[in-house]
Amino acid sequence: MEKRSFLSLMVMLVCCVTAQAQSKVWTLEECVKYAIQNNISIKQSELDSKTALIGKKDAIGNFLPSLNASASHSWNIGLNQDITTGLLRNQTTQFTSAGANVGVDIYKGLQNQNTLRKANLSIVAAKYQLLKMQEDIALNVANAFLQVLFNKENLKVQKEQLGINEKQYARSEELVKAGSIPRGDLLDIKATVAQNNQNVIAADNALLISKLSLAQLLQLEDFENFDVVDDTNMRDENNIMAQTPSAIYDKAVEGRTELKIARTNLEIAQKDVEIAKGAFQPTLQGFYSFNSRVSYADVPVFDNMGNIIGTRNSAPFFNQFGDNKGQSFGAQLSIPIFNGFSVRNNVERSKVSLERSKIAVEQQDLDLQRNVFTAFTDAKGALNAYESSVVALEARQGAYNYAKERYDVGLMNSFDFNQSQTLLTNAQSEVIRTKYDYIFKIKILEFYFGIPLIKN
Repeated sequence: MEKRSFLSLMVMLVCCVTAQAQSKVWTLEECVKYAIQNNISIKQSELDSKTALIGKKDAIGNFLPSLNASASHSWNIGLNQDITTGLLRNQTTQFTSAGANVGVDIYKGLQNQNTLRKANLSIVAAKYQLLKMQEDIALNVANAFLQVLFNKENLKVQKEQLGINEKQYARSEELVKAGSIPRGDLLDIKATVAQNNQNVIAADNALLISKLSLAQLLQLEDFENFDVVDDTNMRDENNIMAQTPSAIYDKAVEGRTELKIARTNLEIAQKDVEIAKGAFQPTLQGFYSFNSRVSYADVPVFDNMGNIIGTRNSAPFFNQFGDNKGQSFGAQLSIPIFNGFSVRNNVERSKVSLERSKIAVEQQDLDLQRNVFTAFTDAKGALNAYESSVVALEARQGAYNYAKERYDVGLMNSFDFNQSQTLLTNAQSEVIRTKYDYIFKIKILEFYFGIPLIKN
């Protein structure tokens, strides 16, 4: 009995967890956080940041000495010079040689120092690029999220309208039987119900496509079971519309990522000019070299008269290696005099790139100013459009109620009544559209003002 109870409990837990997983709905904050962690474009920007860190390691490595070792072994057959006596004789000899070289830059026109500073700036630029990508993805997610909410509300409106028309169709059948309205009116309402069905199908498809778009931004595969919370409250929590466009612009100049990227790229271009100019200066390098060799040839033995009386094996390996070792060290000064204008041309190219970066900063500032003022104007216009659509909806609702009363008593034909009903549906859809358009434009203004979409 206890075993069965335990199994029953486990089955209930699994069912509860499965039901909870299927019924999970996503908030805007959850969507943005998930997208930042999983979006492919953001992952690519993270790889760019890692590449910049590797570039810094390269720059640090320029300050370290270079160490290279070499070794070789050869066989010489025939008439060879004996390395011990200096005489030529027919023999087969083997040689082993080994060496090591150490070099270090003492002075290189400050190129290494400027390269390291440039690498540090590249890391900063890569971080800004990653932040910019995260901000862009967050805005795209917010837009897609609001599009899902709009389509959900629009689908609800279309279903409600379908239900009203189906009830009206049933009511009209009774009126036709009673002889209050002609059969042609019933056919008109039947056609209206069929059109409402099409509208519901279209709205449902639009909702599915918007969910798919949002799920792709989040890198989710199961988009069919994906859903978001019904957050339909319209609000300006941060009262951003109370700010002036100039105040929003001044705040954006301090914190906008695209401006930081442009300014960092300008600093990188300045370092490129300094690196290029460093090639005009002399370079001083220190070096140290060690080498030794070993011979495996038989060494001749001479008598007092200088005649060869025999041979003996060459000295042991380590004895020869120690006896034949050699070392050299010193410093090498290189002074550039003429190099086909390559250094001068590199400097000129770097200066051109610097001017481009200066123009890019100015252009980015102008773009930011235009974008802020445009966003503020768009948000203000969206608010006015929403308020006007609300007034229009109230009027259309009143007109529809009046038309329905007249239609029910036979004082209005079905065509005019359907026209009133269509205008009401359009007014409802316009309120939904303008509401979410205003919400998104408010998010953009907050974005420029430095208010994040989600709290870290």
